[in-house]
Amino acid sequence: MTIKDTPEAWEVRATDTPFQGNKTSVRTDDVVMPDGSVVRRDYQVHPGSVAVLALDDEGRVLVLRQYRHPVRHKLWEIPAGLLDIPGENPLHAAQRELYEEAHVKAEDWRVLTDVYTTPGGCDEAVRIFLARDLSEADGERFDVEDEEADMELARVPLDDLVRGVLAGELHNNCLVVGVLSLVAARQGDGPDSLRPAEAPWPARPFEA
Repeated sequence: MTIKDTPEAWEVRATDTPFQGNKTSVRTDDVVMPDGSVVRRDYQVHPGSVAVLALDDEGRVLVLRQYRHPVRHKLWEIPAGLLDIPGENPLHAAQRELYEEAHVKAEDWRVLTDVYTTPGGCDEAVRIFLARDLSEADGERFDVEDEEADMELARVPLDDLVRGVLAGELHNNCLVVGVLSLVAARQGDGPDSLRPAEAPWPARPFEA
């Protein structure tokens, strides 16, 4: 038996956008169910994101600690950011985020995994990259503001992050998925067998 998600779109009888924010919006769709009934579904419309699990030569992961107001926590996360430009190449966006948030560049890039963060209430799709062969980026550091101005950076051994995830001490979605995916890749065919950085991404099509 093949376990694989498949695209499908049920009929939408009506749609409305009751809220339009700076980066995201809320959409209301009247969706036809299999029995013919029509139900209303509200969800957040999101441009998509990229995240980077950056692994150095000592087996440490580059993480940052940032305040997240909706959950009232400072969370340890991996570098990540929005796909601000429609059709933007996600690899280019990931390279930009690694530079802006950590002033780091990487020579080796792979697709670690693709996820929908909260498909019951948001259409956000995230591509998580594995970045290796790290070095300090050239040029001046990016000027940060707002929550990012209070950000802390660290390099943490992968095993310590795994322990934190399983102990319920680390909660950021991309960090959890990225860390456990890397462990699974290592136990399987190895990180070099991961998809190339420019692999197709049907959830957010892009120009190579």
